[in-house]
Amino acid sequence: MTDGQAGGLPPLPALPALPALPALPPLPTIGGPVLRRLPPGGARREWQRGEVVEVRRETASANTLRLWLPDGYPQVPGQHYVVRVTADDGSQASRSYSVASAPELPSGPDGRERKGTHIELTVECLEDGAVSPYLHDEVGVGSEVELRGPFGGWFVWRGDTPVLLVGGGSGVVPLMAMLRHWRRRGEPVPLAMVVSVRHPEDLFYAGEYGPETTVVYTRVAPAGVERPPGRLDAADLAQLVERLAPAGAVGYVCGSAGFAEHASQLLVELGFDAGAVRVERFGPS
Repeated sequence: MTDGQAGGLPPLPALPALPALPALPPLPTIGGPVLRRLPPGGARREWQRGEVVEVRRETASANTLRLWLPDGYPQVPGQHYVVRVTADDGSQASRSYSVASAPELPSGPDGRERKGTHIELTVECLEDGAVSPYLHDEVGVGSEVELRGPFGGWFVWRGDTPVLLVGGGSGVVPLMAMLRHWRRRGEPVPLAMVVSVRHPEDLFYAGEYGPETTVVYTRVAPAGVERPPGRLDAADLAQLVERLAPAGAVGYVCGSAGFAEHASQLLVELGFDAGAVRVERFGPS
């Protein structure tokens, strides 16, 4: 994988503009629900089948699926896909999964736009989940996954503004797409990331983080880490907010409902304008 490596790659061309949609609901604010709903009037993308070309273990309960979408186009970091599974009795269930990978180049070696792209979805297996157990335990290299997307126009980042990324647990997934995109583009703007996890073994994408990232352990910290285990607090964010907020940074917060509410309020209390904080919550899948 080269998504997490800095330097050596030419800057990506401008990402495609998001499609204009009529009658979108008002943008969410801090503390309000941020739900992944299909836009009024139906889906913007047709169902397609993606082939699993690689499976990587992230933690004991989470795998990353790398898929080839022959009818896909590069996504914008922060967007997600809807994945649908069909049981033997014909019943179906679908869930949304954020893309973890940076968008691929939208053109081939000859400079012409091409169709087809790779995406990576990191799936945490939940025992009572409707979709994740199947994706985690039954899907392997060569399997086909039915999905539709990409969706999302609110919780997206094109790489042209300073950012502070704050993720809790599996909420780091869409933020990793932003981090990888930032590195691919040659780190053109200020960026910092804070990742909160309970235990070292719960950390997604271990080994990919650099000096731009602070990992906060809430239950157990590995040897050599000075900060004692504990909940994300103002001290973990204060210096970052002081440096980035005056530069016009946007804050992206993703995690469980409780974490997202807590972290977003911390950002505002420390100096972020409420309108500059974008929040995404997740639930069982």
